[in-house]
Amino acid sequence: MFANGKRTFINYLQIGTTDEKSLEANQQLFVSNLFSFIGYTITFILALNAAISGTSMLSISLFFASGIFFFCHQVHRFPKLGNTISISKSIVFINLLLLMLYLVYSGGVSNTGPLWIYIVPPVAFFFSGLRKGITGIAVFVIILTVMLFYPHETLLQTTYTLEFKLRLMLSFLTVTLLFGFYEYSRQQSYNRIEDLSHKYEQQAMHDALTNLPNRRGMRVYLNHEYNRLMRSKEPLSLLICDIDYFKQVNDKYFHDGGDFVLQSLSKFFIEKIRQQDIVARWGGEEFLFLLPNTSLKDAVVLAEKIRQQVEDHIIHYKHNDIKITISMGVNEVTPNVNIEQAINIADHSLYAAKKEGRNQTVSADTMKYST
Repeated sequence: MFANGKRTFINYLQIGTTDEKSLEANQQLFVSNLFSFIGYTITFILALNAAISGTSMLSISLFFASGIFFFCHQVHRFPKLGNTISISKSIVFINLLLLMLYLVYSGGVSNTGPLWIYIVPPVAFFFSGLRKGITGIAVFVIILTVMLFYPHETLLQTTYTLEFKLRLMLSFLTVTLLFGFYEYSRQQSYNRIEDLSHKYEQQAMHDALTNLPNRRGMRVYLNHEYNRLMRSKEPLSLLICDIDYFKQVNDKYFHDGGDFVLQSLSKFFIEKIRQQDIVARWGGEEFLFLLPNTSLKDAVVLAEKIRQQVEDHIIHYKHNDIKITISMGVNEVTPNVNIEQAINIADHSLYAAKKEGRNQTVSADTMKYST
């Protein structure tokens, strides 16, 4: 029974969270729901207590605040309202500030109302971040200062000693400073982690030598374009190429020379393809081109153009002029084959090009285009 109650409570706090939202957005929703729940529960209990004690204005104010907190929790049930996270956070924060100002103004129960203002800094920084949180707290402090220190306490319904006012403000500013420093440290840590995550993701998805997408990175583009093909039925083609007799380059210029050739050729490929095309280092001296909106016929034309330009291109390495050629296999991706089958067909075309003498382009329909 306890487990069922716990599960129901957690589901209640997860109102508005979906798989489509980011992890951070869902976490903010969860905490926003939790704070709203705590807010309307505590204010409702305090409102009942105030009503029993006969302090009607305080009771009405707390009931009103409780209703606002409850609304902020339920607003996520209506996604058509727009960004419900932003709506909820803004209303919660404004409602909290107004409630705190009212407690300072009225004194609450036995003049203990001002003690609740220490809730403001953590809520402000969590919901608004460092800069906006500081701005919101600054506005709150200015209003609070004017209320507390206005001559003859005209803006207060109750009376506080000067010592209490000064200590309240100093302690509140101290708590704000500590939470602000914590939020600053948290954001710096988050930014460092995010930068490292992005860096490692880039390393995992790109080839370290050529800085082209590697096989893993290319599969992301392949799956994306294949899914788009299934929806739009627009043509999509693949080119796979291999450097002819690359072992001879390594034997003559050693691996440093071979690496330089791979790097130079990678830059050359990037210069020759369109902005929407993707070229990846598929493995060793093999490269895979992804050509969206390109038919088999157009892909063969492009492949031949690149092959001929590579043949005419000279790579300068340590006072040596290196000339290479490439073999190309071409295939158009169709909805009736998956992406792996399409790559295999292009690979077989490449094998045919190498078998027939290299420095050639062979398409999947077995028609040969060569010099």
